[in-house]
Amino acid sequence: MDGGDEQQSYTSRLTTVTEGEWTGWSYYPGGDPYEDLAGPFYFRERDGQRVCAFRAETRHMNGGMFMHGGCMMTFADFALFVIARDALKDQHAVTATFNGELVGSAGVGDLVECTGEVVKAGRSMVFVRGLIVNASRGGEPMMSFSSVLKKTGPRNT
Repeated sequence: MDGGDEQQSYTSRLTTVTEGEWTGWSYYPGGDPYEDLAGPFYFRERDGQRVCAFRAETRHMNGGMFMHGGCMMTFADFALFVIARDALKDQHAVTATFNGELVGSAGVGDLVECTGEVVKAGRSMVFVRGLIVNASRGGEPMMSFSSVLKKTGPRNT
């Protein structure tokens, strides 16, 4: 089975939250089926820098009730595209390489945040690095990561 019959078309629409804890934050509903399962993940500008965030829930934990490493990697993958948003402009891209060091964790209810920077934006590749922290624990580091995004072609939308 090639999975072709199960494929759906996902349309990403930047949405800004207007009420609740995430008022003023933006997200992409329907943008990525896997991230929709893991998230929602949010982002906004703070002090001239993009910040990504989410609130840790039981479903994000491993058997020891610490945040699952796969959850942190999924969040980092979301964040690196937000960080590289300007460098990607109207281009589609995929994660070509991903390196991460898991150095801390979060528990249920903790606020998890990520910031980062584009190290270099080339014609076909964008180099990004970032840091995920536990904002509920004074910014305690959870994961540092670096990645290369490969531009795959222009967006049609």
